[in-house]
Amino acid sequence: MKPTCLVILAILGLSVVCWPDITGHAASPQVVKRAQMHMGTLVFLTAVAQDKQLAHSAIEQGFGEIHRLEKILSTWIPDSELSKINAAAGRRAVKAGPETMELLAYSLEMARLTEGGFNIAIGPAVEAWNVSREGRIPTRDELEATRPLMDLSAIHIDKEADTVYLARSGMRVDIGGIGKGYAADFAASVMREAGASAGVVAISGDIKTFGRLPDGQRFVFGIQHPRKETGVTIGQLELEDEAVSTAGDYQRYFEKDGIRYHHILDPQTLQPARLSQSVTIVAKNGVLADGLDTGIFVMGPGKGMALIERLPGVEGVIVGADGAVSVSSGLQDRLQLSLQP
Repeated sequence: MKPTCLVILAILGLSVVCWPDITGHAASPQVVKRAQMHMGTLVFLTAVAQDKQLAHSAIEQGFGEIHRLEKILSTWIPDSELSKINAAAGRRAVKAGPETMELLAYSLEMARLTEGGFNIAIGPAVEAWNVSREGRIPTRDELEATRPLMDLSAIHIDKEADTVYLARSGMRVDIGGIGKGYAADFAASVMREAGASAGVVAISGDIKTFGRLPDGQRFVFGIQHPRKETGVTIGQLELEDEAVSTAGDYQRYFEKDGIRYHHILDPQTLQPARLSQSVTIVAKNGVLADGLDTGIFVMGPGKGMALIERLPGVEGVIVGADGAVSVSSGLQDRLQLSLQP
């Protein structure tokens, strides 16, 4: 049976999810696929349920959960909890709900695991590079002026008072590098509780799957080739009750004098990280996969793969700066390589 494939072209990369075409088989569980704009990107939800009405209901509730989290966590919404925390930097602590508290705690743990490669306070340096717009090369003085604002020890989380305080004026946190995976976890859980037996939540390049397709097959994810045109993959993975996230230097960048300047900065040098072309992380939950891929991209293949091998339930594929592909031990028999970078 020829599969249907969903190709997701978004800011954080390209993903491919495939499933058999069961249209017309009324007795079979139904597969429903829909897309909406949330969190600044096109979100694709797929639900498998006993009937279409139940599948549509599960998808509606999944979108609703993503929208709820966006209102709490988006720094583009002025009255979100994170926006209020950023606006009060250097002045006062701000009351925060459980999702904000949890996600900030996850973010600080990702920073610890990746030896500072992941840093939710690096936004001022990223803005100095302006990669998401026309792009510019900032001076050393400009970059150094942002360094004090990236001190994670200045993020004070009071679990008893449920408050967050950014101790330095001008400091701000942005969960763009981990929030989509976090939201995907929540949406998948809500969809399952709503009656979906299986499904996919794809928020840009962050994907969370649960269950299997009606014929027993797993969902398939394609890893984008970091140096070829969109749609060309280096391999495919089958996923079941797992999340996958990819960080790459091909997603947002500009070139000057033949040099690629991309959006993933090394918090130590404040320059674009140069040890990797892409990192794909597979984990049981999206917040872990999403948080690790950027930090491991900065760490590079050597330290990054060593970390992956130490973490239970985490696997990964790293394409180094030289194009060499490193595959974690748990994926050796699962990854179907198609092309070498």
